[in-house]
Amino acid sequence: MKITCIIPARFGSKRFPGKVLVDIAGKPMIQRVYEQASGSALVNRVIVAADDKRIVEAVKKFRGESVLTPECGSGTDRVALAAADIETDIVVNVQGDEPLMPPESIDRTIKLLVDDGSVEMATAAVPIDKPGRLKDNNIVKVVLDRDSFAIYFSRSIIPAVRDGRDNGFGFLKHVGIYVYRKEFLKEFVKMQPGPLENAERLEQLRVLENGRRIKVAVTERDSISVDTEEDLKRIEEELEKREILP
Repeated sequence: MKITCIIPARFGSKRFPGKVLVDIAGKPMIQRVYEQASGSALVNRVIVAADDKRIVEAVKKFRGESVLTPECGSGTDRVALAAADIETDIVVNVQGDEPLMPPESIDRTIKLLVDDGSVEMATAAVPIDKPGRLKDNNIVKVVLDRDSFAIYFSRSIIPAVRDGRDNGFGFLKHVGIYVYRKEFLKEFVKMQPGPLENAERLEQLRVLENGRRIKVAVTERDSISVDTEEDLKRIEEELEKREILP
C-alpha cells in the first residue's frame, strides 16, 4: 500500500502572509512541517504542494520534493490537484502551518484506514486539558460516536453542558491532519459546500453534510498551528522544552 503525504503551502495567507517561510529556530516553517511528516513510519513519500515559486525554492534548499500548483479554493483542493497524477492508495494532508505535528499522530491516523478498509477518511483529536480553551473560537472542537466517528465539528463548545456540570465529559480539540483514500479525495473536492460548512468555516463539515463519515484518532500529543506571531513564540518555547534548539 502506497501512502503519500502532501503538504499544502500557500504563501498568500490573509492573516499571516508568507508564514510558511517564516524562520523557526533557524529553519523555515515548511521545512519543520516536512521533517515531521517525514518522521512517519508509514508515509512513503512527502511532497509540498506550493502556490508560489519562493516556497518551491525553499523546499529545494533542504532537498525536499515539491510541486507548483495554480491558485486553489482551499488546501484540500491543492492536495487533490497534486495527488491527481501520483500513484498512491492513501493521501495524507498535513497542514503547512503545523510545524510540531507529531509523527506518531500521523501514523495513528493513517492506521485507521490501513486497518479498516471501510474507513474513507480520518483525522485526529486531542483532549482539551485547559477549560479556558473551550471558549476560543480558533480551537475547533469535535464530538464522537461510540465507534470514534465524528458527529460534529464546531468552533463553539460542544456539547453544551447544562447547568455547568460536565459530569466528567472529555472535550476534544481537532488537530489539523486529514487522511483520505485517493478515490474518496476525488469525490470530496467535487462535493458542494453546505450551510454548516459556510457557517463554521470548517471544510470537514462538507463530508458530514454529504452523509459520509470521518473516523477520529484520539492522540495524546497536541500540535500548534501558526496563525499569529504569538503562535510562533509558543512554538519556540515548546522547542526549547524539547531541547531541540541549539
